[in-house]
Amino acid sequence: MMDIHEYNVIGLMSGTSLDGLDIAHCSFKYHDNKWSFKILEAETIFYSETWVNRLKNLSLQTAFEFVKTNIEYGHLLGSLTKNFIEKYKLQIDLIASHGHTIFHQPQLKITSQIGDGAAIASHCNIPIVCNFRTLDVALGGQGAPLVPIGDQLLFSEYTACLNLGGIANVSFEDLSPSPSPKERGRVAFDICPVNIVANELAQTIGKKYDDAGKIGASGKINTELLNQLNAIDFYFLPFPKSLGREWIDEKVFPIINSFNISIEDKLCTFYEHIAIQISNVLNRSSTFNVQRSMLFTGGGAYNSYLIERIKKLSQQQIAIPEKKIIEFKEALIFAFLGVLRIRGEINCLSSVTGAQRDSVGGAIYKG
Repeated sequence: MMDIHEYNVIGLMSGTSLDGLDIAHCSFKYHDNKWSFKILEAETIFYSETWVNRLKNLSLQTAFEFVKTNIEYGHLLGSLTKNFIEKYKLQIDLIASHGHTIFHQPQLKITSQIGDGAAIASHCNIPIVCNFRTLDVALGGQGAPLVPIGDQLLFSEYTACLNLGGIANVSFEDLSPSPSPKERGRVAFDICPVNIVANELAQTIGKKYDDAGKIGASGKINTELLNQLNAIDFYFLPFPKSLGREWIDEKVFPIINSFNISIEDKLCTFYEHIAIQISNVLNRSSTFNVQRSMLFTGGGAYNSYLIERIKKLSQQQIAIPEKKIIEFKEALIFAFLGVLRIRGEINCLSSVTGAQRDSVGGAIYKG
């Protein structure tokens, strides 16, 4: 008898750039020891201005406000997901929610993604998996990135997967001759901020984001600003490593804000900074000296100016996939992490995070 398992899952993803909630209905099939997938229906539901400000400023609020927001945000996710299910008349086996990251300081064993799982379950009456990062952090890991297991099992045809979201991260198989035990196998880490900074710069001149990088392309590179950004200590640390919103507020924005130059010049300089940091990673490893292409996803994949700068500096082949994968790959993979969780299979790799061991992460609410 053939070993075939099929799952219909909804993945929920809210990124650091605060674009909105990504909801993706995904199907997964396991057959002959291989996984295949489809993204069926998918939408981004933009946050109200009230919710953008509430999420953006929550790290500065009281403990009571944090708990209250965690629950109310969970009810928001549950309501939006229920509406999505009813709109498309779906039969769903599982909902997997990333939540929205408020705190991420793994060196202190702290990570927090709000969106109470019980609140989501109360609306949908479907099993919920959430809090994917906490076990890995408890085991001494970074709790991030979590997408590499999905990259490994769903996108193995690419030499690497690079996400240009609020923060850029990369995932690849380490092919170096003598990797240390923690580096053997799949490797992934955060590289630098992307849309979390670019969007806020564009918003200061009344734009929601920099469409195709046109604003930045019209500016000039400020060498001193570029040098200061490239000198930030995080870029010289070995992996595993990850970034959070609070690090960007502390390390990146103060440098950018200290320069009295145009937004066009700030964006142009920041894009060059991104391209340099990504190219430094891609040019450093022998893994990428192959003829296969790299998969680029996330909102930054639409920034043609940034993509051209990365191509110019890295000399790598870059594949830009169909729109659904560009925009919903992370929601897809968190849906997949939920499937692995209910199967009791590893969904977090210690080779990526630096944890004591691989783990099966995620809290389950039966609904």
